[in-house]
Amino acid sequence: MSNVRLATRYAKSLLGLAIERGELEKAFTDMQWLQSVCKSNRDFIGMLRSPVIKSDTKGKIVKAVARDNIGQLTNSFIQLLINKGRESALPEIATSFIQQYKEVKKIYTVKLTTAAPLGEGLKKSIVDHIKSTTEMQNIELEAAVNENIIGGFVIQTGDKLVDASIAYDLKEIARQFENNDFIYKVR
Repeated sequence: MSNVRLATRYAKSLLGLAIERGELEKAFTDMQWLQSVCKSNRDFIGMLRSPVIKSDTKGKIVKAVARDNIGQLTNSFIQLLINKGRESALPEIATSFIQQYKEVKKIYTVKLTTAAPLGEGLKKSIVDHIKSTTEMQNIELEAAVNENIIGGFVIQTGDKLVDASIAYDLKEIARQFENNDFIYKVR
């Protein structure tokens, strides 16, 4: 079983249990914290994936790292992972849990890429426009700057992409010239 499938299944189990116990928000906060630890500390991931370190030692290390930062449900879940030998998938499980949480809460992540940084007012007006033209009401905006797009913007949400960048327009014009779209074919 691949890590993605395994992570999805374990995350779904934790999500269901958290909903059942009424601890969904706490579990979400815990998983965000774990994801940030995994992203910022490669040694922690290395320890989780190490076949040399025994599982009881891994459990003690995770307890020491997590101490007061995660709740009882998440702590028990991590100990279950360690007992089952699945602790190496913890980063993927955290990511999958966060994604499934957002699906349950209908939170949409919108990635906005521009050539220059945008002010908060402009970001808010973009979010408001998306809310008014789609059924997405809970929007989490991720703004990024990429000077290679020259100008304009690129918006992506899920599998939908709107590329209104100058770089895209220039590539489209170059493609039209390559195809000789401007020269009439005379017989």
